[in-house]
Order: sequence, then structure tokens, then C-alpha cells
Amino acid sequence: KNPADRVSSAQQNTMASSSIASPPSVTGDSGMGQYYTSKISGLSTTVQERSADLQRLKARRNELNAKVRMLREELHHLQEPGSYVGEVVKQMGQKKVLVKINPEGKYVVDLDKGIDINLLKPNTRVALRNDSYTLHKILPTKVDPLVSLMKVEAVPDSTYDMIGGLEKQVMEIKEVIELPIKHPELFESLGVAQPKGVLLYGPPGTGKTLLARAVAHHTDCTFIRVSGAELVQKYIGEGSRMVRELFIM
Repeated sequence: KNPADRVSSAQQNTMASSSIASPPSVTGDSGMGQYYTSKISGLSTTVQERSADLQRLKARRNELNAKVRMLREELHHLQEPGSYVGEVVKQMGQKKVLVKINPEGKYVVDLDKGIDINLLKPNTRVALRNDSYTLHKILPTKVDPLVSLMKVEAVPDSTYDMIGGLEKQVMEIKEVIELPIKHPELFESLGVAQPKGVLLYGPPGTGKTLLARAVAHHTDCTFIRVSGAELVQKYIGEGSRMVRELFIM
């Protein structure tokens, strides 16, 4: 080929290369960018929703696992052999106690590991293993339902100022009830035994209950309102037991 043909061929190749390497139009770039931006935004929203669902499912899983563990523990306790329930009579040394089991009798039993003998006071309810009679658990105090229904007020709001015409009785009850509680050192210095209580008597409406509530208020004591007829039972010893449980409550 002559030089002119070679120059013409080179120019054609240069023009073809220029047409292939030319950048796309600006309008095409903008449309694709908006498409991918909206697609990414939609996928991000989907990821957030799936993450929230995953967190809820994990919380639900943990809740169900906790319930399964609780049911397994309850099943394990139900499959354990039963225990005897008794009451502590007294301590027998540092590692043994005398326990009364109705109707079998009284037994001197050993203590399981972890049982503090100082907590085993008389009349404390305990559980004994059925095979070795080992004391393995301290039970809560059992209170008669009749006793639990009796009205108890922690600290009444009645005061001595609400009581009229009973100045002498108020002074006497202060000396008998309030002084031993607030100032027991006065009785110790005089060598006088502290009074154990006082009996208020009289017809209805004379201020007996109000006076008792006022004493409980000024001494920060508990006021228990109970009728004597509620403590009368047909079985021997039931009334005294209810009185003991009443003060335990």
C-alpha cells in the first residue's frame, strides 16, 4: 500500500476507537444512580426490619428457655422423695437437734450442710429426709388462716389527745406500758420487775380500744384487734396455739 492509504486507514481506526471510548450520556448516569439509591434504601429498610424481628425472636427464645428451666426444676422437685415435716424442740449440742414429728414421736437428728443451728429455735418448722431423717431445710412459719384474717395495724394514727375524760387512765397506762418499752433502764435501776401487760375493762364506748390504739401509736407497736370469742376453740390447746401464732404474725 502507498503512504496515503496507510494514513487514511490510521485515521479511520482512530475515529472508531474514539467512538467506542466515548462516555455515556449524563441522563443515563442520573437515572441509574437514582435506581440504585432507591434499591439500597429499600434493602436497608428490609435489613432493619429483619434485625428487629431477630431481636424479638431472641427475646422470645430467652423467655421460653427460662420457662423450660423453671419447669425442669419443678419436675425435678416433684420427682424427689417426700420429706417429713417436724418442729424443733431444742438444740442438742452443736450439730444435733431434737425434732418432734407427729404422730411418730421425737427424734434427735443431724443437720445437713448449710443449715445454721442458730436459726433453729423451738417450734421452728423443719423438713427431714425420709431415708436418713437429716434436717435439710427450714420451713416458713405456718399461721392458721383464722389468725391471718385478724385485723393488724402496723402503727395506728390515734393519739392521747383524742381521748377525753381519761386523764388518770392515760397516766397509769403510760407508767405500765409506755415506760417499760421506752425507758427500761428506770426499772433496772430501781430493781423493779417490768409489768407484763394491763387489762382494760368497762362497758362499750368508754375508750378502751382508742386507748389501746393510742398506746400502740406512741410506742411504735403493732395493734392487733381480735375478739376473745375467736380464740375459744373446742379442742384443748387450740386457743393457746392461736395466741402464739397471733404474736408470731
